[in-house]
Amino acid sequence: MSGPLVVLVGPMGVGKSTVGRLLAERLGVSYRDTDDDIVAEQGRTIAEIFVDEGEAAFRAVEKAAVHRALAEHDGVLALGGGAILDAGTRARLAGQRVAYLSMDVEEAVKRTGLNAARPLLAVNPRKQWRELMEARRHLYEEVATVVVATDGRTPEEVTQVALDALELKEA
Repeated sequence: MSGPLVVLVGPMGVGKSTVGRLLAERLGVSYRDTDDDIVAEQGRTIAEIFVDEGEAAFRAVEKAAVHRALAEHDGVLALGGGAILDAGTRARLAGQRVAYLSMDVEEAVKRTGLNAARPLLAVNPRKQWRELMEARRHLYEEVATVVVATDGRTPEEVTQVALDALELKEA
């Protein structure tokens, strides 16, 4: 199988970056985050891209970044929360080892505070988070090899559950 050893998907604030770094460390591979790639390439935050150019422009940049990372990276790769909205991206994830990190709205509130720094949650955060998850949950599940619930678990516990579920051996 070519491409990343593991791809992490899930909503904003679920812990993809934290768990991704821990997974990479435990597996002895490198970690990459497509949101970080976009910020480095664009020279501005994702929120700024949303505000300046709109969601459609951001999604086009994101799609290119995700496809590049899937082709180039062989370690642990974390995708932005909305990356799975693109059908081409979902097709490229077929055959990959994908862990969907899930959480419920109460956990999202605890972790992110559902604040306005998240461009898609600026008006009514709880309601918007629920709507985002209703629109995206089936897409996360469609691409997932395994689903790892993160509610009430530490990043270390989530990492271990993901390793076990993916049947990966530590380095």
